[in-house]
Amino acid sequence: MATIAFLGLGNMGAPMARNLIKAGHQVTGYDISEKAVAAFADAGGRAAGSIGEAVKAAEIVFTMLPAGPHVDEAYRGAGGIFENAAAGALLIDCSTIDVATARAVSAAAGEAGFAMLDAPVSGGTVGAEAGTLTFMVGGEAAAYASAEPLFAVMGKTVVHCGDAGTGQAAKMCNNMILGISMIGVSEAFALADRLGLDRQKLFDVSSKSSGQCWSLTTYCPVPGPVPTSPANRDYRPGFSAAMMLKDLKLAQAAANQSGASIPLGSGAAALYNLFCTQGGGDTDFSGIFAYLSGQVPKQM
Repeated sequence: MATIAFLGLGNMGAPMARNLIKAGHQVTGYDISEKAVAAFADAGGRAAGSIGEAVKAAEIVFTMLPAGPHVDEAYRGAGGIFENAAAGALLIDCSTIDVATARAVSAAAGEAGFAMLDAPVSGGTVGAEAGTLTFMVGGEAAAYASAEPLFAVMGKTVVHCGDAGTGQAAKMCNNMILGISMIGVSEAFALADRLGLDRQKLFDVSSKSSGQCWSLTTYCPVPGPVPTSPANRDYRPGFSAAMMLKDLKLAQAAANQSGASIPLGSGAAALYNLFCTQGGGDTDFSGIFAYLSGQVPKQM
């Protein structure tokens, strides 16, 4: 049994922390939302009233926070993790943030005497609840080996991607592929509608042909062909358009910093930005089909 602190008990962090509790670990949780902390305590966790209280006795500290500035403040800020964590604690950030911040915080952790991993996840709230997430992990091999059994409790696939920041790099590259492919699939169905081609027939062809991809066969953006996709529940999010836009913007920033050319990634970011600014931010990202075909998802 490990003594764990989990900071950030939102839609992703809470179920991840619960799975650690179910596996028999002692988990102390903290969140700025008192309601989230109370729910965590009801699930068997130990509630903390501050970062310092949560991490002071922890062998391992997990964070799942909204963005880079929140991560930086939680680790390096006054009253934060570096000031209060026990000597030798392993620090693991599962947030999705920019590579530059991930590497800067990791370097600062090393200077403060801590090993640190960046370990963003894929799989959404469903995967977090089911313990089937994919972890993309950056950091030293020894730290990864220590954390791997805990990742296995919360996830189905765990990949050590390399040094600090490579977990974040893998996450943003993967989600750029996802955003681009969802737009491509959505445009194909919108065109099929205009040409009088039945949606199921297009799915039957493309799902077995060269157009096959996850955005089509698992998360189809039109109602019908994949009953479990958000298109069949009025595009209520699994993964919101606003979150997709965040990840596409992270990819753009990384491309600008590294000199990479990502014209399709930039185009996808522009389309999702339009979708979000016109009210689609809280809609599932697959709702881009409705936007491209001139429909309005009920979530908007």
